[in-house]
Amino acid sequence: QVQLVESGGGLVQAGGSLRLSCARSGRTFSYFAMGWFRQVPGKEREFVASIHWLGGNTAYTDSVKGRFTISREIAKNTVYLQMNSLKPEDTAVYYCAADSAESRLRAGSPGTWGQGTQVTVSS
Repeated sequence: QVQLVESGGGLVQAGGSLRLSCARSGRTFSYFAMGWFRQVPGKEREFVASIHWLGGNTAYTDSVKGRFTISREIAKNTVYLQMNSLKPEDTAVYYCAADSAESRLRAGSPGTWGQGTQVTVSS
């Protein structure tokens, strides 16, 4: 089993920045992907960004391109989401996710979810 623990959420003013972290523990895969999703009440969970653990290839949803950056630190088994130029519409619970297949993760069906961390952007 893989466990994911997020941290770094909070309250920030519009235009500000936050960095989310997700530490992975438990059984590891040789090849896998990690990513971030977000969800607001009454809406479906939305893909935000993903990264292939070994190759480092990244993908983003259009609304965050140029503002958010996903990265990983292999030695710490941790993935980060640097969020800059935050907007009120970025307010959501952000979830870390992991799967052995990047395609499955990006489709919204990863094998493992974190518990979520709240990000609130005030106007």
